[in-house]
Amino acid sequence: MSKTRLMAGGTIAGLLFICSFVISMTGAAHAQSVQATVNSISATGVGPSIGTVTFADSKWGLMVTPDLSGLTPGVHGFHIHEKPACGPAEHEGKQAAGFAAGGHFDPANTKKHLGPYLDGHAGDLPPLIVNAGGKATLPVLAPRLTVKDVSGHSVMVHEGPDNFSDEPKPLGGGGGRIACGVIP
Repeated sequence: MSKTRLMAGGTIAGLLFICSFVISMTGAAHAQSVQATVNSISATGVGPSIGTVTFADSKWGLMVTPDLSGLTPGVHGFHIHEKPACGPAEHEGKQAAGFAAGGHFDPANTKKHLGPYLDGHAGDLPPLIVNAGGKATLPVLAPRLTVKDVSGHSVMVHEGPDNFSDEPKPLGGGGGRIACGVIP
């Protein structure tokens, strides 16, 4: 009888071990991450790498972790753009930096620039903060996005801050596109 209990206990313990392993692997599979190499950009093309941005799923949304350098200190507009491209393209009759990336990622076609927490462009991220040394390493959270949503698009850094409004300037007034990376 004790041999039967030992076998039953061993089987239950083994089953619990296997279940916990499967559950942990399911969680790991859900917590996906991808990394984009970010390059400086200009109207003449894509320049050298300035670092990376890592995108990782969390229970609160998409964690976006920059590791960038060589940027102007201050606050910069930070967005996911429609297309997986960073080259120049025509904008208002002339070649402009990063316009091959298209506009802000807006799968629901809201046509509204409302920031990362309201129901406008899904690609609106919290601002990118660059320290006095030109480095950006402060993670931001995009609660409405996942890795699956942003894969196959691009991440864009603008020259100035973004007020998440179309007033007084369209698309938050962030200005020119200065850095871009294609998200795998």
